[in-house]
Amino acid sequence: MSHVLITGATGGFGALTAKALKSAGYSVTGTTRKPDSPEAKELESLGIQLVAMDIQDSASVTRAMKQVLDRSQVDVLIHNAGVGVLGLQEMFSPEDYQKVFDINVFGVQRVNREIFPGMRARRSGTVLYISSLLGRITLPFYGPYNASKWALEAMAENYRTEMGSFGIEHCIVEPGGFPTAFAQNLLRPTDKNVPQDYAGLHAGADQMLAGFEQALASNTEQRPEKVADAIAQLLATPKGSKPFRTTVDFMGMGTYVNAYNDHLHQMTLGIYTAFGNQGMLELAK
Repeated sequence: MSHVLITGATGGFGALTAKALKSAGYSVTGTTRKPDSPEAKELESLGIQLVAMDIQDSASVTRAMKQVLDRSQVDVLIHNAGVGVLGLQEMFSPEDYQKVFDINVFGVQRVNREIFPGMRARRSGTVLYISSLLGRITLPFYGPYNASKWALEAMAENYRTEMGSFGIEHCIVEPGGFPTAFAQNLLRPTDKNVPQDYAGLHAGADQMLAGFEQALASNTEQRPEKVADAIAQLLATPKGSKPFRTTVDFMGMGTYVNAYNDHLHQMTLGIYTAFGNQGMLELAK
């Protein structure tokens, strides 16, 4: 039975994925900042183990990962913990930006450095990075989030090439916008002193969010369970056959990003081949 570790397991895609994978027969452990929450208790009632972890705190990550590894090796690591934003990019302070990157990027690196030594020693493992369509394109009012997800995708690209020879798979999942609690916890700019120049545009952030939520409400296909289903399907795909990027979207954005991803794949292959490094794109079996 494969052991799956999911960060940020008590909310949004994390909870749905934990439940789906547990139902599919995986042993599932999740991390959470709120181990006493009703959401945590529900997961534990289903046989999903939880460990307390603050992904922004290196010492907390080290303690939590030791607790996990003392119980079992990690066969599959799913980076789900993340935070979104809403607001004019200029109004986010450097400290705001740092918080977003600390969770969405640096936190991923903290966990990787605890888990990867074991995977390398076994020459086996699968790592999924839950990114976003906004890790490929940008939309206004999501500036720090866009930037952090672009950085996350670059991180995953580098890990794929540097760890393929160890037989460790790295895959990116790119969901569109879905109706989850994620939208209720968006980070707003610390700076509330909006310049007069931005007066009209400033109101556009909430208007855009309201419009998007209306669109979600009218689209019955855009259900967050489909992200969990896509993750389960990806893990069921044989080693070496998994796509590097998987989009999950039923509102039209994914179609364009798929074409972009296909083009990037060919471009990457061409550049690596030109320098004789195409073997780094292959997964050792």
